[in-house]
Amino acid sequence: MSGFVEKPEPVEVPGLVHLHTGKVRDLYRNEKGDLVMVASDRMSAFDWVLPTEIPEKGKILTQLSLWWFDQFIDLVPNHVLSTEVPEGAPADWAGRTLVCRSLRMLPVECVARGYLTGSGLAEYRESRTVCGIALPEGLVDGSELPSPIFTPATKAEVGEHDENVPYEEVARRVGAETAAQLRQATLAVYNRGSDIARDRGIILADTKFEFGCAVAEGGSDGEELILADEVLTPDSSRFWPADQWQPGRAQPSFDKQFVRDWLTSPASGWDRHGEQPPPPLPEEIVERTRAKYAEAYERLTGTRWS
Repeated sequence: MSGFVEKPEPVEVPGLVHLHTGKVRDLYRNEKGDLVMVASDRMSAFDWVLPTEIPEKGKILTQLSLWWFDQFIDLVPNHVLSTEVPEGAPADWAGRTLVCRSLRMLPVECVARGYLTGSGLAEYRESRTVCGIALPEGLVDGSELPSPIFTPATKAEVGEHDENVPYEEVARRVGAETAAQLRQATLAVYNRGSDIARDRGIILADTKFEFGCAVAEGGSDGEELILADEVLTPDSSRFWPADQWQPGRAQPSFDKQFVRDWLTSPASGWDRHGEQPPPPLPEEIVERTRAKYAEAYERLTGTRWS
């Protein structure tokens, strides 16, 4: 089983139509037809949206994404129109709201990997490949790859796994030209982000992006890819402290690892393979996770989180 432990009711705001409640973000449409994306403090792990929130998490994700969008503006356009909170919305939406262009989203999670870990490591151990890409012998958990690779996945609904797919499957779904553009844009943004992070003492091990196309009048799509959703956050990326990187073991990270570790420990009393939903998080785990998200923001942007 998986999904929401307690699915929240959407907030009703005059002039907004609720479209979707995701693992972290709630999506609305305003009267102009723009999308209003609100990042909550919800935390997901092991395909569950947990009953305990991480204070300020949504604001950190939103502000970090905005900072990264600015770093890539010369590489690819993005979907952000404004950060103005719609009239009549809760005060808590400030800092966590993006008003965005309405796009036709491409049905691909665009994953870039510069290091071997996670699902990529699992596939490598079986076949010495990741998404059909052959890799050298002798790699271990945390190994740096000879060069970054594009390893796409299919998008999944809340409670379901994304599924890694070969490049040929992406070309079949979106067309050869668009697939080539997705690969080029994904690796260009990853390489820029990796260089910036490395200068700040952080390894960007892997990350995922989402792209869409503008919908023109009459319903046709524009040819230009537009970077959407979130960008290089601890929710969408693996960030490792460079001074602690040691291949051959799990790496310390700036993400939800405290949550994963506690849920799989005897202290939680939870069986991740059973039918019961995960329990609430202890206060210590909540605070340590919030602190890691804030530290990632501060180290990457050079700005103190307040």
